[in-house]
Amino acid sequence: MTALPARRLNAGERDALLHRHPMWQLKHEREAITRYLRFDSFAEAFGFMSAVAIIADRLDHHPEWSNVYDRVEIVLTTHDADGLSPRDVALAERIDDLALLFGADNLAPRSVANARTAQP
Repeated sequence: MTALPARRLNAGERDALLHRHPMWQLKHEREAITRYLRFDSFAEAFGFMSAVAIIADRLDHHPEWSNVYDRVEIVLTTHDADGLSPRDVALAERIDDLALLFGADNLAPRSVANARTAQP
């Protein structure tokens, strides 16, 4: 698969991305978007991450992420563009599709951080 351009999105394109993908939030400290998900189990979360990894490799664009038990935090940005790019749009679309397929719940940002200190 041919990699999409690494050019930085303009403000209108960024706003359109957030409008089309309301589960993603703009990270204010940097030009990136983030999404927090919860699954039925660790195995479901890991399966989701494995599916995303396969797609990310095909797109040649990889997320920043963390996993704690049944929760996954994903951050998308394009380092070559020093911000969001069409690569992030494409990967966010596919992640949203997989989140639906895996039955993920959307979480508030604090939920993943709180899971780091709580045991299931």
